Amino acid sequence: MAQKKSVPELKHLDHVLVSETAIKRRVAALAEQINRAYRGKDLTVIAIVNGAIIFTSDLLRQLRSPLRLDCIRASSYHSGTHSTGKPVIVDNLKLDIKGHHVLVVDDILDTGNTLSAVHELLRAKQAASVRTCVLLDKKERRVVPFEAEYVGFEIPNEFVVGYGLDFNERYRNIPCIGVLKSKYYAGKI
Repeated sequence: MAQKKSVPELKHLDHVLVSETAIKRRVAALAEQINRAYRGKDLTVIAIVNGAIIFTSDLLRQLRSPLRLDCIRASSYHSGTHSTGKPVIVDNLKLDIKGHHVLVVDDILDTGNTLSAVHELLRAKQAASVRTCVLLDKKERRVVPFEAEYVGFEIPNEFVVGYGLDFNERYRNIPCIGVLKSKYYAGKI
C-alpha cells in the first residue's frame, strides 16, 4: 500500500480552513449543479490561471456536457496579499466564444474587480451567456457588485493558500485550503 506523502509546507499554515475531503465533496456538488444547468447545451469553460488550474481540473472531470476549455490570465494580485484593485487581463483566448455558453472558473472571488472585468471582456465577445464558478468567496471584501452563480465555500477575510491558491507562487500544491501564518508573508505586501 502506497503511503501518502506529506506536503512540507503544511507547517506554514496557521490552520486549515477547508479540508481536502470537504473540497472533494463540494466540487462534486458544484459539478452536479452545473450539469443540471447546462444539460443539453455545449459549454465553453474558461479557467482563470494560474490559481484555478487545480480546481478547474477536478471540476471538469465531473462535468457531463460537451465542453471546450480555454484560459485567461487575469489578476489583481501582482505580488503580496492585497488586491491592487486594477486587474490585469491577458486576453489570450484561442476559442471564439461568440454565441457560446461560457462558464468562468476561478479560485477565489475577493473584491470582484477581476471577475467583473473578465465578464465585461466576454460579453464584448458576444458570448450567449456568461456564468461564474468559484471555489472560494470572500463577500466582506467585495468592492464592486459581483456575485458568482456557483460558489464552493464562503470564507472569512484571511489570507489563504492551497489547492491552487498561492503566495508568491508557493503553496499551490497543498491539498487543502489553509490560512498562511503571517510570518511567511509579513513585510512582503
